[in-house]
Amino acid sequence: LGEMCQRDLGHIQKYSEWLMINKTALIFGVCGQDGSYLSRLLISKGYIVWGTTRDVKASSLVNLEKLEVKDKIKLVSLMPHNYQNVLTLLQKSSPDEVYYLAGQSSVGLSFEQPTEALNSNVLGIINILESCRLIDKQIRVYYAGSSECFGDTKGVAATENTPFHPQSPYAVAKASAFWLVNNYRESYDNLFICCGILFNHESPLRKINFVTQKIITTAHRIANGSDEILELGRLDVSRDWGWAPEYVEAMWLMLQNNVPEDFIIASGETNTLEVFTIEVFNQLGLDWTNHVKINEGLLRPTDIKVSIANPAKAMQKLNWKAQYKMREVIEMMLKPL
Repeated sequence: LGEMCQRDLGHIQKYSEWLMINKTALIFGVCGQDGSYLSRLLISKGYIVWGTTRDVKASSLVNLEKLEVKDKIKLVSLMPHNYQNVLTLLQKSSPDEVYYLAGQSSVGLSFEQPTEALNSNVLGIINILESCRLIDKQIRVYYAGSSECFGDTKGVAATENTPFHPQSPYAVAKASAFWLVNNYRESYDNLFICCGILFNHESPLRKINFVTQKIITTAHRIANGSDEILELGRLDVSRDWGWAPEYVEAMWLMLQNNVPEDFIIASGETNTLEVFTIEVFNQLGLDWTNHVKINEGLLRPTDIKVSIANPAKAMQKLNWKAQYKMREVIEMMLKPL
């Protein structure tokens, strides 16, 4: 009996591996930080990976090159707001899983380009949901939500049931898309759709227009002899900073779940931007007060002062927990990729 059970377990394992190898994923916004790390993760699991960017020839593929996955992805030029193009690509690629990571991702930039923030974050996911609704094959869909939807949590850790209070065009766009995802999930039984409400997550692939990368790269140059001054806006804002490669694993786990649900993904530790800045300079052996000044011109029309998360649901239902907190994240960002 023991030998039979062992043999059956072996067959089950081989069948599971066969299923995994034959899975296909389509990532919208494959060239960004999260898309690049997610591509690497899925390829390591045996997926066939398709990825979209606005223009393959003009877009920077440097993140994919750094992670050595560019030549392992079927890259496609596509604008997600074009419904016919989205439908055609879904039919052509026939994915088992779709990850929508495209769209404007900068809170600060969204105040300058509010229309782009709304269009890129909302129209794309509508087109995906409508296309999946019309295709017979059940496709599991992940949408990248944002902690910005909550606004200022005022010292209370946000859960999946915390009401939204968006305070930027970017946050309004993400909140709108969140409710679209929930509406489609409740309206159509054949749709498996999850939204990951991700708090801040960083890596060496983070773009320079994000304040964390600005601090890291400027401090690096100063440590190497530059006499420049790092100019920042508010230092009293508090955020939960995690490690991006861990967070993309949570995205994947959501689509492996039996039931489509929304999850907060965060480290569970919140620090001020001042503490983040001090830690960066400390790790480089520098006194931050000699190299940083406040520039009021960098202040936003509105800004979230405190953002705190309770990621307990992800641990309970996905068995996911962040292994790295802010100080470890900074240490890894300071190392060359």
